[in-house]
Amino acid sequence: MTVTTLFPILRTTDLPRLVDFYRRAFSASVHYRFEHDGREVYVALTVGGGVLGIGFEPEVTSGDAVAVWLYVDEVDSAHSAALAAGATSVVAPEDMPWGERVAQVRDPDGTLLYLGVRN
Repeated sequence: MTVTTLFPILRTTDLPRLVDFYRRAFSASVHYRFEHDGREVYVALTVGGGVLGIGFEPEVTSGDAVAVWLYVDEVDSAHSAALAAGATSVVAPEDMPWGERVAQVRDPDGTLLYLGVRN
């Protein structure tokens, strides 16, 4: 299993407000948008040379305000390796409607990690 890319995802109850903040404060530009049931639920911003994800969550607790997305070459083996190293599974690997296979785990300190591969 190889990690190819990673980026943070800020989780918010007010997606438009937070996207607007990063656009105005840091000249961020929208790289990607995803809607579900007619509502925008995820925006990827290009900020300088990096990418920042911002996802809508109806409820965000203080420990879940930030997550880390890791693109890997194979999600199922990455999920297994994370569990073997001490992570706990949140969501087993599954195919998503936007064309990626994704799993979720929490690292030993409780940080939410998304493991994904582009199909």
